[in-house]
Amino acid sequence: MEKEVIINNENDLKDKIYMIRGVQVMLDKDLAEIYGYSTKAFNQQVKNNIEKFDEEDLMFQLTEEETNNLRSNFLTANISVMSRSLPYAFTEQGVYMLMTVLKGELATKQSKALVRLFKKMKDYVIENQQVVSQRDFLRLSLQTSENAQNIIDFRKQLAEIDDKVETVVSNLGDMIRKSELSPIMLNLGKPEIPAGWLILNGQPVESDIAYQQIYTLANKTIYIIDNYISLKTLILFKNAKQNVAVTIFSDNTNNGLHKVEYDDFCKEFPGLKIDVKEAGKIFHDRYIILDYGTLDEKIYHCGASSKDGGRKVTTITLTDDTSVYSGLIAQLLKNKPLVLK
Repeated sequence: MEKEVIINNENDLKDKIYMIRGVQVMLDKDLAEIYGYSTKAFNQQVKNNIEKFDEEDLMFQLTEEETNNLRSNFLTANISVMSRSLPYAFTEQGVYMLMTVLKGELATKQSKALVRLFKKMKDYVIENQQVVSQRDFLRLSLQTSENAQNIIDFRKQLAEIDDKVETVVSNLGDMIRKSELSPIMLNLGKPEIPAGWLILNGQPVESDIAYQQIYTLANKTIYIIDNYISLKTLILFKNAKQNVAVTIFSDNTNNGLHKVEYDDFCKEFPGLKIDVKEAGKIFHDRYIILDYGTLDEKIYHCGASSKDGGRKVTTITLTDDTSVYSGLIAQLLKNKPLVLK
């Protein structure tokens, strides 16, 4: 193996991220250096697990034209003129998949750095939405929402791996140790609350992932009560189950959600029905109500608006007794549609 690349700051990684075919990617040679492999050994690891990278949204090989453009436009591009083979590009989803393939202490450390970098880049897009057009922000935000879902899937894979390993360990004692991927899960579950995370039922969870996990529990309806809404409020519903009807009850304080944003989102996702109604100016707190009036009904009390989740320490808690809210919700459903400007 080659000597590992020490990541001193975020720019060390940002300089290795390129926009190709409309998506952010990292090249095989850069990833090999970051993980301490030769490019040949790195690509061999990928080939040994090619069934995990057989879709272009995970990995693709650059064309000769793309390679030449990269050399011309990016002086820092790590592409040898003498190399006969065309480089492979890995999307953010592909980088997450690499974490399930590359093992060892260095791989775990560098994977954490990559996860944090992509998270900060996502936050930058959200925090600077005013400097880009509303439609561009919608497109970029949908992509970052997709990335958040990939993190959910990645954590589920890790949980399944650990469950299987725990079973083996219980049967064979100390003969087999836990998966080397476990430190990543432990890092994601530390009691400290990093920036961008919140507390969901007593456990720290990345904010966007927390809301998406809650919304995917609904089978019929999702109601939210929140006076401070924006385009991000809508985007977080993207991964709700098909045919789940969403209703937002809000007074849209500060005019945070605009009609053009709402219309564009509905056009982008015609299968996702989202109605917006007035909240009646009687609510201070925020709530999420899943499957109201059914045996699966759940109500969450939220300390902050979903659009602001993770900016400060926030808690979301499942309510033990939902009956106290029944009359209030029934009255809300009679409210007028909210007129967006």
